[in-house]
Amino acid sequence: MRRSDQRRDAAFAIYQQEVTGRPLEDLLADAKPFTKAIAEGTFEHLSEVDEAIATYARGWTLERIAPLEKAIMRVALYEISYRDDVPTPVAIDEAVTITQKYCGAEAPGFVNGILSAASGGSGTIDPEAAPAGAEDEDDPDPSAFPEKNGAPDGTGAAA
Repeated sequence: MRRSDQRRDAAFAIYQQEVTGRPLEDLLADAKPFTKAIAEGTFEHLSEVDEAIATYARGWTLERIAPLEKAIMRVALYEISYRDDVPTPVAIDEAVTITQKYCGAEAPGFVNGILSAASGGSGTIDPEAAPAGAEDEDDPDPSAFPEKNGAPDGTGAAA
C-alpha cells in the first residue's frame, strides 16, 4: 500500500474518531504500521495541530471547519512538525490531493492556505507567528487561499 493511501487512511481514522467517538485503536486495528504511526502521532499532538489550524483559519472556528478537512489538515501538520521523513511540500501536496478527491470544490485551496501559512516554510508549525489582524477578520471566503499555480510550493509541479 502506498504512503499516499496510508495518509488517507490515517486522516479517515482521525475523522471517524472525532465524528463517532470510537477509540482510535479500534479504527486502526487492521491498519499498516505507517498508517498507525501517523494517526496515533496526530492524535497524540492534537492540541498543538488544532492550535495551528485555529490560528491560521482566519475567521473560522475549529467547530466550523468540516471534520474531514480538519482531519486531513491535522495529519499534514503532524507530519510537517513531528516527522523528519516527510518533507513539508510533500505533506501539503498529499493533503491537498486527498482534499480534492474527498471534499468540496473550494476545500483544497482552503487546506493549502492554512497548511502553507502554518508551516511558514520553516517545516514546523508556529502558532505564535499568526498573521497580523488574524483575529479581526470576520468570515473570509475559503477561496481566499488559492493554490499557487496548481502546486502547493508555487512551482506549478507536483511534489
